[in-house]
Amino acid sequence: MIDQQLYIVLISVHGLVRGENIELGRDADTGGQVAYVVELAKALSQNPQVYRVDLLTRQIFDRNVDDSYADPAEKLTENAFIIRLPCGPRRYLRKERLWPYLDEFVDNALLYFRKLGHMPDIIHGHYADAGLVGANLSNLLGLPLIFTGHSLGRVKKQRLIDKGQDSEQIEQKYNISQRIEAEEIALENAGMVVTSTRQEMQDQYGMYGRYNEKKMMVIPPGINLSSFSPPKRTDGKPPIFQEIARFLKNPKKPMILTISRPDERKNICALVRAYAEHPHLRDLANLVIFAGSRQEIKKMDAGARRVLRELLMLIDKYDLYGSVAYPKTHQSTDVPDIYRLAMKSRGVFINPALTEPFGLTIVEAAASGVPVIATNDGGPTEILEKCNNGLLIDPLDEDAMGESIHQALTNPRQWMKWSKSGVRESRRHYTWSGHVDRYVKLLNKRFHGKRRSSLFTVSKSRLPKVDRLIITDLDGTLLGDREAAARFVETLKQTGDRVGFGVATGRRLESAAAVLKQWNVPMPDIWITAVGTEIHYGEKQTEDKRWTRHLEYQWKPDAVREALAELPGLTDQPASEQLRYKISYFIDEDAPSKRKIIRHLRKKNILVNVIHSCNEYLDILPIRASKGQAIRYLAGRWGLQLDHILIAGDSGNDEEMLKGATLGVVVGNHSPELKPLKGKPRTYFADGENAWGILEAIEYYDFLGAINPRDESDDQPH
Repeated sequence: MIDQQLYIVLISVHGLVRGENIELGRDADTGGQVAYVVELAKALSQNPQVYRVDLLTRQIFDRNVDDSYADPAEKLTENAFIIRLPCGPRRYLRKERLWPYLDEFVDNALLYFRKLGHMPDIIHGHYADAGLVGANLSNLLGLPLIFTGHSLGRVKKQRLIDKGQDSEQIEQKYNISQRIEAEEIALENAGMVVTSTRQEMQDQYGMYGRYNEKKMMVIPPGINLSSFSPPKRTDGKPPIFQEIARFLKNPKKPMILTISRPDERKNICALVRAYAEHPHLRDLANLVIFAGSRQEIKKMDAGARRVLRELLMLIDKYDLYGSVAYPKTHQSTDVPDIYRLAMKSRGVFINPALTEPFGLTIVEAAASGVPVIATNDGGPTEILEKCNNGLLIDPLDEDAMGESIHQALTNPRQWMKWSKSGVRESRRHYTWSGHVDRYVKLLNKRFHGKRRSSLFTVSKSRLPKVDRLIITDLDGTLLGDREAAARFVETLKQTGDRVGFGVATGRRLESAAAVLKQWNVPMPDIWITAVGTEIHYGEKQTEDKRWTRHLEYQWKPDAVREALAELPGLTDQPASEQLRYKISYFIDEDAPSKRKIIRHLRKKNILVNVIHSCNEYLDILPIRASKGQAIRYLAGRWGLQLDHILIAGDSGNDEEMLKGATLGVVVGNHSPELKPLKGKPRTYFADGENAWGILEAIEYYDFLGAINPRDESDDQPH
């Protein structure tokens, strides 16, 4: 049994996400995934083993969309909420343009968890963008990640190529390589991947390099079928009937119905051609297309415009006026009535998509008693197998598509069997309660159960919970006196989760970890290594890749080496000390001063940070890199006040991090290079050497109590 209730965070970044009146089909980004994640959040919140669910999405301020998408929080149930976080520009953006801003989404999620005062137990990313966000949060926080792709980039790319599109055009339009790489990262980091069907699991996810069958779990989506049922004999014509009928010469004919977004992947235009070119379908039935909602085609995104323009041109080409209905708008509340109208007309529902990960509309149609014709790629294969309510088609074979529709409409006995079976079996196999029960049982088995899976073996980060942080240099500061180091470790253990621990060192990560182990010091929450050019987190040493990208600015390592080869007294340190963002030298008495080195580099238009320490070492770093800048970056990313960070150091490469609004301590055995800091605000010179000096500063600043920066104090004896 689960030993505590779960706090689950769902992430669905793109589209328009709200709890009521979801604008399904408004555009390519607001489809079945939005309905799925909202219903999943609601259903999870009703499970007795879940105490809170947050659905994180993007906050949008845009006069072209409803004001509700700007609300920072929306309550779905007593313990389920939509939380909207800033991410990039305030305006609404299509998903292909969101990639550059996902780091901001990660940072704002971290700040949200800190403000909430609680960390999730599970993160579940939906689609490639949220999978990437979830992987970053999972690594930063030491939390298990679940991933659901919904639709996959490799599958989409292959289907578009099969339709004759050029790879370069697909890349330009869909940013497909970035999407595929995000999916690979999500699959690599996920402890569990939730899929809808076996076919999706094996044939679609199986196309990926990071596919791991042990992680894959098939959980058919739940669907709220309370609104979907066959029509009653006493039912009158709903209002949406007039919107359909005004297009048609004979609205009493059977209805060939499709409901989808105006997206090329949905393959609507192939359906129009299949209908128009079949010798009997136009006489036998009407084609009714609900392709989202629109005010003006010219105001829609480029993909939707292309689909709708081709749709209208095909209707004109085949002169289908009076036989095809394509209403401009409909409400989500109209959808059950649309299915009932199709059933009452003895029509069929068709999903001709190139690929369909699941097929929400297929189950809705089944529950309403409408037989189904559906693509053989993806979820429909298993839905029709379970519900036994129609035929599968090859979406690229338009002749066969038309013939399958004709066959379904002209065999009344088979039509009735499919209708009854769909109503019965959809309710048997697709309920939210069943979906959530299986979902939570799998979490219990893999994460909280006695047989804890290695896929979910994690060490949670304490950083969102801490309200203060001690960051110390290693050699000559924390390390040097074993008794002092042991006393520091014991003091740290007694603080619980409210005090974080970090190291800032010139050592490489591997070297820092090895020396801490030798001194019996626990692994820190934060690693700042290689003189501030690398940041990692926790026992897993998760790299902060955003910091790495931050350092690229104006970094010209080859130019640095060429320029410094002109100066005397500089000898390269070993290759092990030369890193991507650190060039290191030994210096002797012939070497120029730090100021002259900086002047020499500036004359050559080389902007770098020059670190001179112990009169022996010289490190050249990117202009944005240093221990001090790393600490200020971390404070912003994790929402920590600078005066709640205690910094300890002993040498010249610690100087920058000891300045400013943080609380600094220079230990008693410090290098002469730090003497200029005496008398500076918030820089305490301790009598104690090594870790004794850190413990002295903890008392001086009352760092484990109310924290007194001593800004007005004049009692410092040094």
